[in-house]
Amino acid sequence: MSEPQKDGYQHQYPHHPDQQPPPHQYGTFQGVDHHPPQPVIGFPQPVPPPGTPGGPPVNPYVHGYQAVPVPGYAVAEGRPMSEDRLPCCGIGIGWFLFIIGFFFAAIPWYLGAFILLCARYDAREKPGYVACMIAAILGTIAVIFGVAR
Repeated sequence: MSEPQKDGYQHQYPHHPDQQPPPHQYGTFQGVDHHPPQPVIGFPQPVPPPGTPGGPPVNPYVHGYQAVPVPGYAVAEGRPMSEDRLPCCGIGIGWFLFIIGFFFAAIPWYLGAFILLCARYDAREKPGYVACMIAAILGTIAVIFGVAR
């Protein structure tokens, strides 16, 4: 009867009266009490911001993306080339045909679709020609259903 009873905590951490028990760890995945804490694993690793004590040093010469000439390829230097203005008040022929198609019984839409499918055109005008193509298809469907009724 002179022996003190042992509880579960004393069994896991045998200590003397002069030692303090280890502090309780907080967190969702804290593990069991008899294992030491594990180092942080994962991506990204938490680090203090650059320039703070203990953080990475600040590099005043930050090298971002720099074009390095590759052997066999020429590097264009000088003023950038400006492209010519699109015809028809700067909107392009494709959008012009799309807009006037509402006023001229959809005939300009078919013309825009023909240019898209069969002719060479400026790549900047392709969205207007595609709009003409879609409008011509929808117009054809509307006429077919209108005549069928």
